[in-house]
Amino acid sequence: MVRECNIDSRGKFLRLLGGSISLTMGLVAVTLMYAEIVPDNWFTISSTIGLFGGGALGIYEGWSGWCIARAMGIWTPI
Repeated sequence: MVRECNIDSRGKFLRLLGGSISLTMGLVAVTLMYAEIVPDNWFTISSTIGLFGGGALGIYEGWSGWCIARAMGIWTPI
């Protein structure tokens, strides 16, 4: 399947920005868990994994210009 660009430059920018913020917050969460400031239970670990996964997806979508939600037919405002 060929991935065609389906978002404009504003959407690319916002996805890159959101992905970067998400990855940064993931690093902050890992640092807080490593320093034992925040307890490392199933909730914090799964939230941190979600931050990294979502951030990586956002950066990929912004870099490639291809949105997985739009490819599935879901309307996104940006």
